[in-house]
Amino acid sequence: MGLLQPDVGYRGGDWEAGLSGAAKAITVHSLIQAKAAAAAAAEIGCPVLLLSAPAAAGAAGPAWFQAVLRMAADAYPGAAIEGVLDCGAMPGHALAALRQGLKTVRYDGSSFEAVSDIAAQYGATVIRGRPRALDLAGDSNTAALVEACRRWLRE
Repeated sequence: MGLLQPDVGYRGGDWEAGLSGAAKAITVHSLIQAKAAAAAAAEIGCPVLLLSAPAAAGAAGPAWFQAVLRMAADAYPGAAIEGVLDCGAMPGHALAALRQGLKTVRYDGSSFEAVSDIAAQYGATVIRGRPRALDLAGDSNTAALVEACRRWLRE
């Protein structure tokens, strides 16, 4: 995906039920990108859903993603940020994310119902699909990232 190209995996409906209504999702791969999305959201005054890369739980882990969310929120306290860690089809990673304290994970494995039941015990939500999102992969120029996020959030 390019800087201004949305993800194509949108399946509508199934991801929306557990989310608080963040108007737009942005896929982030780094702290710089998360902070750029938070800066744009704070400036515009709209909520943002920070979505990890597909199956990022297996590569970066839930503690990393939780720290990225926290640091972006700390840097831009006016931003309404919600995060979703993508765990792919790996139930162990989804469970680790829940134990870490993440409130929303994306999981599409065969034991979806069991993972969802466990998530409910943590007061968390599991979604199957990925929302349509701006993917910031490959860019680390802060000004360009903030501008891309601004445009996406205003659409």
